[in-house]
Amino acid sequence: MTFQWTVVASFLYTEVAVLLILCIPFISPLRWERIFKFQLWNTIGAYWNKAFLTVIIILIVLFLDAVREVRKYSATQMIDKDSKLYPNAYDHIHMKLFRSQRNLYISGFSLFLWLVLRRVIVLITQLATEMGSTVALRDQVQNTNEAVKKYMEENEKIKQVLNRSHKSEKEKTEDALCEKSKHEMEDLKKELKRTAEALLRSRSELSAIKKQTGGIITEYDRLTKEHEELQNRVEKTSEKKDQ
Repeated sequence: MTFQWTVVASFLYTEVAVLLILCIPFISPLRWERIFKFQLWNTIGAYWNKAFLTVIIILIVLFLDAVREVRKYSATQMIDKDSKLYPNAYDHIHMKLFRSQRNLYISGFSLFLWLVLRRVIVLITQLATEMGSTVALRDQVQNTNEAVKKYMEENEKIKQVLNRSHKSEKEKTEDALCEKSKHEMEDLKKELKRTAEALLRSRSELSAIKKQTGGIITEYDRLTKEHEELQNRVEKTSEKKDQ
């Protein structure tokens, strides 16, 4: 195997090893993203696109060269002619054909895995970004839920305080109404007492008036009797004078 195909074969084995490492299940995309963010990869990243295109061009050239070699050594007419002229030519040509086919497979798989490797790295980076966004969103949702719970607890506390304040205001209103009712009852009792005293005074005055009226009536009867007696005497006196 020539030097160039030894390098291509080594490159193929390296691609296979890197892909197997990238497919390890217990290494998460977030960890790969942190690895890709190392300073070394940042330095290489500036030349990544150019290196990628350069490797693709080299592999395509080697692949086309391998195709040309396969087509060259696959010609049956040349094999038949050479086998008649030279006895060992048939084996030599088949050896060349085998090597060209091997180089074709090596270059073809190297090109294919190189494209697959780039795609896998891009997908891992995108998946890591999405996972990071999901984790951030999950944290944000959790913080929002905690804030909502906190606000709900504060609202409950505020409602309890408001209920207590309403109850205290209600109790204060009831106390004020009770005090007002007590004052009104006291005023009514005082008014009733004054009314009772006035009624008693009225009754006593009425009794006095009745007694006074009874005395006046007795005196009137006495004066009426005296008037009648005097009138009778006057009449008798006037009758005696006439006789």
